[in-house]
Amino acid sequence: MSSHREAPEIAKDPVADSSDLYAFVSPSQPDTVTLIANYVPVQLPSGGPNFFEFGDDVRYEIHVDNDGDGYPDVTYRFEFTTEITNPNSFLYNTGPIESLDSKNWNRRQFYRLTRVADGREHVLAHKLPCPPCNVGPLSTPKYADLVRQATFRLSTGEKVFAGQRADGFFVDLGAVFDLGTLRPFQQLHVAGKKLFKTEGEPVNALDRLNVHSIAVQVPLSKVRRKAARYGYADRASTIGVWTTASRQQVRVLGDRAAADTAAGPFTQVSRLGNPLFNEVVVPMSRKDLWNTLPPTEDKRFAQFVEHPELAALLPALYPGVFPNLDALNKAKKPRADLVAILLTGVPAGLIDGFANTTGDLQADMLRLNTAIKPSRKPDRFGVLGGDLAGFPNGRRVGDDVVTIALRAIAGLTVPLVDKTFKPDAAAAAVTPGLSAADVTAPFLADFPFLGTPYDGFNNPPAKKS
Repeated sequence: MSSHREAPEIAKDPVADSSDLYAFVSPSQPDTVTLIANYVPVQLPSGGPNFFEFGDDVRYEIHVDNDGDGYPDVTYRFEFTTEITNPNSFLYNTGPIESLDSKNWNRRQFYRLTRVADGREHVLAHKLPCPPCNVGPLSTPKYADLVRQATFRLSTGEKVFAGQRADGFFVDLGAVFDLGTLRPFQQLHVAGKKLFKTEGEPVNALDRLNVHSIAVQVPLSKVRRKAARYGYADRASTIGVWTTASRQQVRVLGDRAAADTAAGPFTQVSRLGNPLFNEVVVPMSRKDLWNTLPPTEDKRFAQFVEHPELAALLPALYPGVFPNLDALNKAKKPRADLVAILLTGVPAGLIDGFANTTGDLQADMLRLNTAIKPSRKPDRFGVLGGDLAGFPNGRRVGDDVVTIALRAIAGLTVPLVDKTFKPDAAAAAVTPGLSAADVTAPFLADFPFLGTPYDGFNNPPAKKS
């Protein structure tokens, strides 16, 4: 998974668990960038009486670095509060919820949005409402209308939304974590050899699950740096993006009549930049530590990017299929291609017409060159597919980041830094066999882009007698 339950400690704290991060130039408004961070992963749609929500005691933030030093220059901070309308009812709602101020809705969430830039905090909105969870056709009969009501364009130029969405990440977890089994529906062969252990049609393990998203669409002028100020005219259009969740350091347990309270300074408990970084690059013993550190400390983990464990596993799991990768691994040559993709950005000269480097600092961030216009016909393989507006140039909701990452680790991107290396034929074909078409809730063409959350009445589908 991109970052669902990726570390032992954060798996116990789902409301603070960042599961996916997206950053891309908005297709319909190319003078803006859309930033989306998902939290509270693996939500079963059916539930109640307590439905999923953001944590009132969690500080959610999306950070933007626009000068390459690994520190946030612009931060959008979301802080939530929950209100109960009828303290004597156990129900989430007592009738249809047709508006955000419906008297039938018993448990509502609001948030304060703060922009932090140049060391100054500017509260953009004090009490914006979230939509309810998608309970079912009787409780939330016109859910898309509620989402529209909960999408706000602020006087400062940002568009913002916070609430439940369908999980748009797609991966065959049951296969991938069963010793790396890949089971694409079509059996793929190269040079007469079957590439994968084909065990039937792949299954999207996250389909029909929901998440909670914070999303903001920002004018480019508010996130780009002023080139003259920093002296980096060649990199003025590239930003680095990551998301964090923080909790206060002290939790005071209440007695029977009082609720728990939090106190003290906030400390980071979760973060996410590139998809799959903590999931499959950072070793188990350091995953909890990685979640607490800022990107400026990622040089500590560079060795795991230079010599990724998965690259060594592929030749062992598929004997004879990756001989060139196997030889590269045995030569113990650091993977400079992966360092560029994940830790520094791709410098000019490696890919025609493309660069998204932020400098020499090694830091895990989604790097987005905002000067590259959105593609009219997006390719799900992003830069590997010749679409320079896709991952690893930021990340769009439909990008097949699992396949892109697998192919890069398998050696497909090594020739960027070593023209003498010939990737194995399998490197260009390896895939779990899924795409955005395997997400039941279709992505939206515009903000907030992630699909309508699955409702509890119809998911899972009722059996017909």
